[in-house]
Amino acid sequence: MDLHSSVETPDKVKADAPVYAGKEEDIKQSKRITASVHDREVVVFYHEGKFYAMDRYCYHAGGPLHLGEIEDINGQPCIICPWHKYKITLATGEGLYQAVNPTEPSATPKWRSKGIKQRTHTVTVDNGSVYVTLSDLSISCDSDYYADKYKKTGSSDMKK
Repeated sequence: MDLHSSVETPDKVKADAPVYAGKEEDIKQSKRITASVHDREVVVFYHEGKFYAMDRYCYHAGGPLHLGEIEDINGQPCIICPWHKYKITLATGEGLYQAVNPTEPSATPKWRSKGIKQRTHTVTVDNGSVYVTLSDLSISCDSDYYADKYKKTGSSDMKK
Protein backbone atom coordinates (compact mmCIF):
# COMPACT_ATOMS: atom_id res chain seq x y z
CA MET A 1 0.00 0.00 0.00
CA ASP A 2 1.36 3.40 -1.00
CA LEU A 3 0.47 5.78 1.82
CA HIS A 4 2.24 8.71 0.18
CA SER A 5 -0.01 8.76 -2.89
CA SER A 6 -3.19 8.23 -0.86
CA VAL A 7 -2.34 11.34 1.19
CA GLU A 8 -1.63 13.55 -1.86
CA THR A 9 -4.72 12.61 -3.82
CA PRO A 10 -7.31 14.16 -1.44
CA ASP A 11 -5.26 17.40 -1.20
CA LYS A 12 -5.01 17.65 -4.98
CA VAL A 13 -8.72 17.00 -5.38
CA LYS A 14 -9.47 19.63 -2.75
CA ALA A 15 -7.27 22.31 -4.38
CA ASP A 16 -8.87 21.66 -7.79
CA ALA A 17 -12.43 21.48 -6.49
CA PRO A 18 -14.91 24.27 -7.27
CA VAL A 19 -15.94 26.36 -4.26
CA TYR A 20 -19.34 27.98 -3.81
CA ALA A 21 -18.98 31.77 -4.13
CA GLY A 22 -22.59 32.93 -3.96
CA LYS A 23 -26.04 32.99 -5.49
CA GLU A 24 -26.15 33.88 -9.17
CA GLU A 25 -28.86 36.53 -8.73
CA ASP A 26 -27.07 38.17 -5.78
CA ILE A 27 -23.84 38.51 -7.78
CA LYS A 28 -25.69 39.79 -10.83
CA GLN A 29 -27.34 42.43 -8.67
CA SER A 30 -24.23 43.52 -6.75
CA LYS A 31 -21.96 43.16 -9.84
CA ARG A 32 -19.17 41.72 -7.64
CA ILE A 33 -18.39 39.80 -4.48
CA THR A 34 -15.27 38.65 -2.72
CA ALA A 35 -14.82 35.08 -1.58
CA SER A 36 -12.17 32.86 -0.07
CA VAL A 37 -11.45 29.88 -2.32
CA HIS A 38 -9.13 27.30 -0.76
CA ASP A 39 -7.63 30.06 1.42
CA ARG A 40 -7.09 32.38 -1.58
CA GLU A 41 -8.95 35.71 -1.70
CA VAL A 42 -10.70 36.20 -5.04
CA VAL A 43 -13.16 38.68 -6.48
CA VAL A 44 -16.00 37.54 -8.74
CA PHE A 45 -17.31 40.12 -11.20
CA TYR A 46 -20.50 40.07 -13.23
CA HIS A 47 -20.13 42.36 -16.24
CA GLU A 48 -22.20 42.54 -19.42
CA GLY A 49 -23.68 39.07 -19.03
CA LYS A 50 -20.48 37.25 -18.04
CA PHE A 51 -18.87 36.13 -14.80
CA TYR A 52 -15.14 36.62 -14.19
CA ALA A 53 -12.93 35.73 -11.23
CA MET A 54 -9.42 36.83 -10.34
CA ASP A 55 -7.14 37.31 -7.36
CA ARG A 56 -8.56 40.04 -5.16
CA TYR A 57 -5.35 42.06 -4.72
CA CYS A 58 -3.64 43.87 -7.61
CA TYR A 59 -0.37 42.41 -8.81
CA HIS A 60 1.34 45.81 -8.68
CA ALA A 61 1.01 46.86 -5.04
CA GLY A 62 -1.81 44.81 -3.53
CA GLY A 63 -4.58 47.30 -4.28
CA PRO A 64 -8.18 46.20 -3.60
CA LEU A 65 -9.49 45.27 -7.05
CA HIS A 66 -12.98 44.64 -5.69
CA LEU A 67 -13.23 48.42 -5.21
CA GLY A 68 -12.11 49.29 -8.75
CA GLU A 69 -14.21 50.44 -11.69
CA ILE A 70 -14.70 48.37 -14.82
CA GLU A 71 -13.97 50.09 -18.13
CA ASP A 72 -13.82 48.95 -21.72
CA ILE A 73 -10.24 49.35 -22.95
CA ASN A 74 -9.27 48.41 -26.47
CA GLY A 75 -12.43 46.28 -26.76
CA GLN A 76 -11.81 44.38 -23.52
CA PRO A 77 -13.51 44.79 -20.13
CA CYS A 78 -10.84 45.77 -17.59
CA ILE A 79 -10.77 46.39 -13.86
CA ILE A 80 -8.99 49.61 -12.96
CA CYS A 81 -7.08 49.31 -9.70
CA PRO A 82 -8.23 52.13 -7.41
CA TRP A 83 -4.75 52.72 -5.99
CA HIS A 84 -2.54 53.32 -9.04
CA LYS A 85 -4.98 52.98 -11.97
CA TYR A 86 -3.38 49.81 -13.35
CA LYS A 87 -5.61 48.29 -16.02
CA ILE A 88 -6.20 44.53 -15.96
CA THR A 89 -8.34 42.55 -18.41
CA LEU A 90 -11.09 40.60 -16.68
CA ALA A 91 -10.89 37.64 -19.06
CA THR A 92 -7.14 36.97 -19.11
CA GLY A 93 -5.50 39.01 -16.32
CA GLU A 94 -3.27 40.87 -18.77
CA GLY A 95 -1.88 44.20 -17.64
CA LEU A 96 -2.50 46.91 -20.23
CA TYR A 97 -0.64 50.15 -20.78
CA GLN A 98 -0.40 52.86 -23.41
CA ALA A 99 2.80 53.13 -25.38
CA VAL A 100 4.12 55.51 -28.00
CA ASN A 101 6.51 54.43 -30.74
CA PRO A 102 8.93 57.36 -31.03
CA THR A 103 9.86 56.36 -34.58
CA GLU A 104 6.30 56.93 -35.80
CA PRO A 105 5.55 60.47 -36.93
CA SER A 106 2.08 60.55 -35.36
CA ALA A 107 3.26 59.17 -31.99
CA THR A 108 -0.30 58.17 -31.13
CA PRO A 109 -0.46 56.08 -27.96
CA LYS A 110 -1.54 52.48 -28.52
CA TRP A 111 -2.68 49.92 -25.96
CA ARG A 112 -0.12 47.20 -25.32
CA SER A 113 -0.06 44.14 -23.10
CA LYS A 114 2.43 43.56 -20.30
CA GLY A 115 1.43 39.89 -20.40
CA ILE A 116 -0.61 38.02 -17.83
CA LYS A 117 -0.02 39.66 -14.46
CA GLN A 118 -3.20 38.92 -12.50
CA ARG A 119 -4.27 35.33 -11.91
CA THR A 120 -7.76 34.61 -13.24
CA HIS A 121 -9.93 31.68 -12.20
CA THR A 122 -12.76 29.66 -13.73
CA VAL A 123 -16.35 30.54 -12.86
CA THR A 124 -19.18 28.06 -13.32
CA VAL A 125 -22.88 28.53 -12.70
CA ASP A 126 -24.99 25.55 -11.71
CA ASN A 127 -28.66 25.74 -10.79
CA GLY A 128 -28.42 29.36 -9.57
CA SER A 129 -25.17 28.88 -7.65
CA VAL A 130 -21.81 30.38 -8.68
CA TYR A 131 -18.63 28.37 -8.14
CA VAL A 132 -14.97 29.34 -8.54
CA THR A 133 -12.23 26.87 -9.47
CA LEU A 134 -8.67 28.10 -8.95
CA SER A 135 -6.37 28.17 -11.96
CA ASP A 136 -3.21 26.06 -12.05
CA LEU A 137 -1.21 27.40 -9.10
CA SER A 138 1.93 25.57 -10.21
CA ILE A 139 2.41 28.24 -12.89
CA SER A 140 3.72 31.45 -11.33
CA CYS A 141 1.84 34.74 -11.73
CA ASP A 142 2.70 38.22 -10.44
CA SER A 143 -0.46 38.46 -8.32
CA ASP A 144 0.63 35.37 -6.34
CA TYR A 145 2.78 37.56 -4.09
CA TYR A 146 -0.20 39.47 -2.65
CA ALA A 147 -2.48 36.43 -2.77
CA ASP A 148 -0.03 34.63 -0.48
CA LYS A 149 0.53 37.71 1.70
CA TYR A 150 -3.19 38.14 2.40
CA LYS A 151 -4.10 34.44 2.51
CA LYS A 152 -7.18 33.58 4.57
CA THR A 153 -7.21 30.71 7.05
CA GLY A 154 -10.85 29.67 6.42
CA SER A 155 -12.11 28.58 3.01
CA SER A 156 -15.77 29.45 3.50
CA ASP A 157 -15.48 33.17 4.33
CA MET A 158 -17.45 35.44 2.03
CA LYS A 159 -17.81 39.19 2.00
CA LYS A 160 -19.78 41.61 -0.13
